[in-house]
Amino acid sequence: MSLFDVSLEELRTRTSQKWRRYPPDVLPLFVAEMDVRVCEPVVAAVTHALRRGDTGYPAGRPYQEAFAGFAERRWGWAPDPATTALVPDVMQGVSELVRLLTDDDGVVVINPPVYPPFRAFVRRTGRAVERADLGADGRLDLAALDEAFGRARAGGRSAAYLLCHPQNPTGTVHAPDELRAVGELAARHGVRVVSDEVHAPLVLDADVRFVSATTVIPGAVAVHSASKAFHLAGLKAALAVPGPDAVADLARLPELVSSEIGHVPVLAHTTALTHGDGWLDALLESLRDSRAHLGALLDSRLPRTRWTPGAATYFAWLDLREQLPGEEDPAARLLAEARVALNAGPTFGRPGAGFARLNFATSRAVLTEAVERVARSLPA
Repeated sequence: MSLFDVSLEELRTRTSQKWRRYPPDVLPLFVAEMDVRVCEPVVAAVTHALRRGDTGYPAGRPYQEAFAGFAERRWGWAPDPATTALVPDVMQGVSELVRLLTDDDGVVVINPPVYPPFRAFVRRTGRAVERADLGADGRLDLAALDEAFGRARAGGRSAAYLLCHPQNPTGTVHAPDELRAVGELAARHGVRVVSDEVHAPLVLDADVRFVSATTVIPGAVAVHSASKAFHLAGLKAALAVPGPDAVADLARLPELVSSEIGHVPVLAHTTALTHGDGWLDALLESLRDSRAHLGALLDSRLPRTRWTPGAATYFAWLDLREQLPGEEDPAARLLAEARVALNAGPTFGRPGAGFARLNFATSRAVLTEAVERVARSLPA
């Protein structure tokens, strides 16, 4: 049975952004929330903590130790809990690492189309943003990255590279050889690598293996969280995991950073990583089913919409340029005319014009209704 067998009526009782941002007649397939119930061990752990008043501040390294065990079971990687740091959430962690690894006038390189908060959070740190657009195949363009690193380091400025791995919105999982090439470029230019790996547990293709950037690029720091894979986005907590050459850097992270994290989120994430493997396996199977169903719907009802299914995440990066020629932001039109909410492609950067991101972590019924609405809204 699919984990997405949650009725639309029940989903509309939720009060989070996905279900309150738009009127009830809109089908929301935008923000990174899944249409699932949280796995029972997490529900039990959080409920028990609340009932006994265990709602203070985190202590020890339970999250770090749980993540180390999870990483070893799922990926054959054993990060050291003693060198792993608690951070408030993924993007706050990224911001702190950018501040740690670059000077105030530093530059951060990103790969549009990419998760929109990358640009916003980098600018909030006071650093400049440099682009190295993905290639037409949705993978890293190493030549463009080489040039961007050179521009970022011009005049002796410090620089970092913010990698999205697996990539959001395309779902690409960067291969070990690609990561090694990135590491070589970064070392040659003197650029530090920060890797957002929050979607790492959500690899869907059986022949694709996630490899952390920190196992291939010794000076990299990765940020991980159970938030996306276990539907815990509102219970914010994350981990900064250093490569072997970045341990001393991460040890300089101000202690104040970890003080912003609550005990209950840490408990929820720790429980998910320790006792949630069976639930996660069922989720991955449900996501594979939803991905296949979406592909079949697009082929039959929206044949001019182009989509290359990504190996990971629950996002579909839809190319609507042929389906809706001349529409820079097709999501705006689909919201107005089809009453389906998708993420606007241009918010992911200039290469996102004519695209939209769809969250397929939902039931077959919702996906079917969404695609039917879109098809009916288009001119014959």
